[in-house]
Amino acid sequence: MSTSSVGSVGSIANGAVGWSIALSVVLILAGLFAIAVPPLVGVGVLLVVAWLILLSGAVHLVFAWSTRTTGGMIWELLLGFLYLAIGVDVLVHPAAGLAALTLILALYLFVEGVLELIFGFRLRPRAGAAWVMLDGVVTLFLAILIWRSWPSSSEWVIGTLVGISMLFSGTSRLFLSLAARRGLAAV
Repeated sequence: MSTSSVGSVGSIANGAVGWSIALSVVLILAGLFAIAVPPLVGVGVLLVVAWLILLSGAVHLVFAWSTRTTGGMIWELLLGFLYLAIGVDVLVHPAAGLAALTLILALYLFVEGVLELIFGFRLRPRAGAAWVMLDGVVTLFLAILIWRSWPSSSEWVIGTLVGISMLFSGTSRLFLSLAARRGLAAV
């Protein structure tokens, strides 16, 4: 391999680490914002999810039209109308939607925490792996907190706990990226 290709691989790696550090800082700042205004973030998340569900319903209806000759039309229509009904219901009844979304968030954070722990154990011989494992433990703890306080805390829990999770994810990725930068500098 020529010296110029080694240099270009090194510059690509340094660029990737730089982007990783920048995105980690953005994730930390977004987490702090979510912690500062949790009801606003909770409603914002709910609205995004409701509109994505409505979009999915529309896509199923369009797909139903394109599959009308294959015998799948009725199922696609049923799915499309189900998605549309759920999306409209969430928009019309945001308190119930927020409570349901809070419970779904608890499940999501539980799965994320388990996966972060697995990832951390796989990274264990490398620098920064302990931060990923800490992220997994904190995320599991947050999942349990949501589940135990549900549904009374649905108004603030999504914004606060998503913010905390984003803060820890950003911090763990920042330390992992800084460890990668130190590793690249040593090469």
